[in-house]
Amino acid sequence: MSELEARPDSSRPNAQQPDSRYIQTQPLLAPELEAYANEFIDSVNSLPEYRATIGCIIPAYNEEESLPAVLASLLEQTRMPDVIHVVINNTTDRSVDVAAPYAGPHSRVDEDGYEQFTEVFIHDIGKNPDKKVGALNYGFTLVEGYDYLLGVDGDTVADPTAIESLEAEIVSDSRIGGISAIFSIDDEPFKKQLVPAFLIAGQRTQFAAFNMQNMLRGRNMAVLGGQYSIFSVQALRDAMEQNHQSTPWVKDSEVEDSLLSLQIKSAGYLTKISARARADVGGMTTVRSLDAQQVKWNYGAIELMWPGQRGDTKGQPLHPNLRLRWLENAEMLLNMVTRILFVVLLAGSLSIHAFVFSPVWLIPPLIAIFLNLRIALSMKKRNVRDILFAVLIFPAEFYMWIRMGHFIRAWSKFASNKKVDNWAEQAKAERGSGNAHLAPLLFVLAAIIAIVAAWTQLSPVVQSTILWAGWPVLGVITVLQTLSMFGKLIRRQRGYRV
Repeated sequence: MSELEARPDSSRPNAQQPDSRYIQTQPLLAPELEAYANEFIDSVNSLPEYRATIGCIIPAYNEEESLPAVLASLLEQTRMPDVIHVVINNTTDRSVDVAAPYAGPHSRVDEDGYEQFTEVFIHDIGKNPDKKVGALNYGFTLVEGYDYLLGVDGDTVADPTAIESLEAEIVSDSRIGGISAIFSIDDEPFKKQLVPAFLIAGQRTQFAAFNMQNMLRGRNMAVLGGQYSIFSVQALRDAMEQNHQSTPWVKDSEVEDSLLSLQIKSAGYLTKISARARADVGGMTTVRSLDAQQVKWNYGAIELMWPGQRGDTKGQPLHPNLRLRWLENAEMLLNMVTRILFVVLLAGSLSIHAFVFSPVWLIPPLIAIFLNLRIALSMKKRNVRDILFAVLIFPAEFYMWIRMGHFIRAWSKFASNKKVDNWAEQAKAERGSGNAHLAPLLFVLAAIIAIVAAWTQLSPVVQSTILWAGWPVLGVITVLQTLSMFGKLIRRQRGYRV
């Protein structure tokens, strides 16, 4: 018994179970065995952990001014993509020339000694009839062997930790098919230009309200915006298979990102908005270009919402991702009704000297100011211009009238059933061509002339009857709208920042 010393058997408490007081500890390993054990443990610890792979696609059309900043932003990320493919299509500017210096391998050693590597490829695919959709699908063929696809627009710059945050969130839950960054617009370059500064402030507020709505709905994102979103490649494959497509994106819809988001959701995956990743997208700085962009977005959304078949696009009115779209359109319709009805009734009352001011009518605009202020305060990168846009009510109100024009134009185009290339319309508007954005203004002027002409032909009794019935109707609608705004105003934001 070399490893056990014990008293005689007669002195053992239990002949079968040796007393633990007389058991010696295991002797130390020989030095060479201890060294071998340590070496073995070190070799196990040094085995590489699996790291997800991310392939980045940048579809670029005439992005000469913004593309260098986009590429620089990607190379400065705390988590660089494993590969970056810039797919330039239909360009008429120097996009290829300004992107060319970034082509090739890039490596960086971080502060913790960890080395990151990526390679940038510049592809000029020339004339491409499918435009952005064609560029995206071309890029997909280059990265479909990766775990995740990161889609970045050619004018979108993200915070340095954006990709790291997106990766951490999507890797944490296999049910997630895609995650969109929190979008805003950098307004610093336009702060000294009156009209662009006003339009950018309106778009920043619009994005902030939309992002907060999605945040408060369990971070479920209706649209994985192509500006800066990460997709599970497996989710894209499943969506393709379910819809009998050979590519993830199809050209049937004016809003290819909305349609793909619906397909990913229908394939059983979640579509989310990030809690941390942020990106600044390119804003529209003229009324003409803003009109073209918003009409394209609204028109595409209506196609997806409307029951039945429109060409190759099948409407999905009950799809969960479209509930917010229905709500937006219903709210916009109510906004139009209340504003137009108020202007008409006010003008009619003044014309027969029957208007009596009541302080009660100040409550709705005051609630609107507080709601706009709360939206501005929820912005992580808010500034004085955002606050002024909210509290000076007139900028926000004027921007609402502009959005109402987009709403009218989109529904009018949809109702006409006339096929229009809204991508081409937007490109033309961004070049400064076209006057389609004036159509709602001309429509309003024509309506005012018609209403005034009809009003003057009515007898005083009929005019009084119309006013007697119209003001209570407007009052009921306004009360409901005010209660809705108040509900949004007092709703908990759970610490989210947009």
